[in-house]
Amino acid sequence: MSDIAVISSLESVAQRYDALLCDAWGVIHDGVTLFPGVAEALTRFRETRGPVIILTNAPRPSSVIPAQLDKIGLPRSAWDDIVTSGDATRAAIEARLPAPAFRLGPAKDDPLFEGLDIDFRPLEEAAFIICTGMEDDAHETPDDYRGLLERAAKRRLPMICANPDIVVNWGGRLIWCAGALAEIYKELGCEVVYGGKPHAPIYDLALKRIETLRGQTETARILAVGDGLKTDILGANNKKLDVLMIAGAGGVHEGDRDADAVAAKLEEAGLHAMGVAQALQW
Repeated sequence: MSDIAVISSLESVAQRYDALLCDAWGVIHDGVTLFPGVAEALTRFRETRGPVIILTNAPRPSSVIPAQLDKIGLPRSAWDDIVTSGDATRAAIEARLPAPAFRLGPAKDDPLFEGLDIDFRPLEEAAFIICTGMEDDAHETPDDYRGLLERAAKRRLPMICANPDIVVNWGGRLIWCAGALAEIYKELGCEVVYGGKPHAPIYDLALKRIETLRGQTETARILAVGDGLKTDILGANNKKLDVLMIAGAGGVHEGDRDADAVAAKLEEAGLHAMGVAQALQW
């Protein structure tokens, strides 16, 4: 049997923490539906413990996320601030300007580029790639882009990946994200720069927001919550943050219904979590 703690309620461990970093997709919602109990859990944590920062690998600036959460039904009383992979990625883009860029991604990610004077060019004329995802993630797969990525690899163009996620569960269907394209590009031997989870820039931004909201806070008093092994769990481990793994709400590991299965995956990946829960509940 596993010795990983099974956490049935956030309230049972909340007193250990003064701030919460909460993943969005797979913990709060599945892109379509708000999971039951999440709004109460986050609101009660804010009321009794401290600030809640929503930490998402969305490849867009945080300014566009509140409206999306409103639409899903998460009340604004459930969170204090939002930090996105898009926020963390903009600095990496700015650092390469005014060099021309090739854009790889759908029009819905346009807000990422607002206020940045980017000279977008065809692949053959670009100095680097900005990847936010596939043009049509409902029908395309990463293999549809292998030829394009091989052409880019011949020129050794560095890629900035705005969303490190490989897949997300969208309303019960797994869809590919920018991270899947970045994985192919790395396999081709090319440089990929990330801002989102599990990489440091997004956590550095989030920790600064916590400091602004409640002052300097020890990392031991901050709890991360997430469902992705290679993003949420790895990122929290890298930052020495306690992390609660959500394994059943509708995330990418929703098939793991017991602590033993989760513990086995964590051990295989060389990762650790303070506990596992089937869903985020107060």
